[in-house]
Amino acid sequence: MRESTVDPLAQTLALTEARCHVSRGFEAYGDWALRYPASRRLKFSAMVEGTCWLDFEDGRPRIGLERGDVVLFDGRRTFLKGNADVPVEDAVEAFDAYDGPIARFGSGAADRSGTKVVGVGGHVSVNRTGEELLMRALPPVMVLRASDEQAPVFRWLLDRLLHEATTTQPGASLAADNVAHLLFVETLRACLTEAGSLPVGWLRAIADERIAPSLRLMHDQPGRAWQLEELAQASAMSRTTFAERFRSVAGVPPLTYLTNWRMRLAERALRDEDTPLSTLARSLGYTSDSAFSNAFKRVNGMAPKRYRDAATSRTSAPRAS
Repeated sequence: MRESTVDPLAQTLALTEARCHVSRGFEAYGDWALRYPASRRLKFSAMVEGTCWLDFEDGRPRIGLERGDVVLFDGRRTFLKGNADVPVEDAVEAFDAYDGPIARFGSGAADRSGTKVVGVGGHVSVNRTGEELLMRALPPVMVLRASDEQAPVFRWLLDRLLHEATTTQPGASLAADNVAHLLFVETLRACLTEAGSLPVGWLRAIADERIAPSLRLMHDQPGRAWQLEELAQASAMSRTTFAERFRSVAGVPPLTYLTNWRMRLAERALRDEDTPLSTLARSLGYTSDSAFSNAFKRVNGMAPKRYRDAATSRTSAPRAS
């Protein structure tokens, strides 16, 4: 059996339609503390210069950040960012007070005096599939340190990100978002090197070198009628050892993972394409429309046709002015 060279991480990110969006950068002077609202979106915050802390007010210690550090978090809760125990201001109001590409605040902002902190942040937008895949695959808060192996890459990306986020050159916003997307991918790569800290799921499974060969095969040929023995052989394990190992990192048995991956592919096709259901069913390894429909309904709670109709309805609905 040939070894697959498919990249499951790239495939999954493409499936989620993940896009990074950079918010304005900031310069803070002197003492400051801001409260940021919850957004229920995957967010990132990066330190370009100076030091500060993040406080999610959930009982965990404050997270100290230094130059080059990046934090990726789920945005489900409000949080504080600052460098001193001073009265907390509203972050939205602080940023809205400035019209330029970079906001300035803090006790020394008027004359730009005192300790200087420079940062930039943003969020990752995903489709409905991505909300399930990414939010469940990542821990609520993840810190990548400038002292880690990827530090030189992070520092270059952060410097470039701040430049694009604050320049008035043509195409700056597009360039900033693209640099942020590369930073996001590098962050996920860093996560894969510390897979033990990841929740059980597809991202942790990708990082497991022992099951990676079988995972790549399923991603490469989702329509093939894979047998447990074939997948175990690809990973050079017995069926029992392979099944136990796979479930311990992916959270589901191998063939359930395959079914779920097929359903993610089906969701995208039903949303974005007009492929006939019978053609889609066969491309994903189902010998009949009813077998595909039953599998889809078990995973998504509705039949494929109803899912497509609902997706079409959402897409064609007029936007409020």
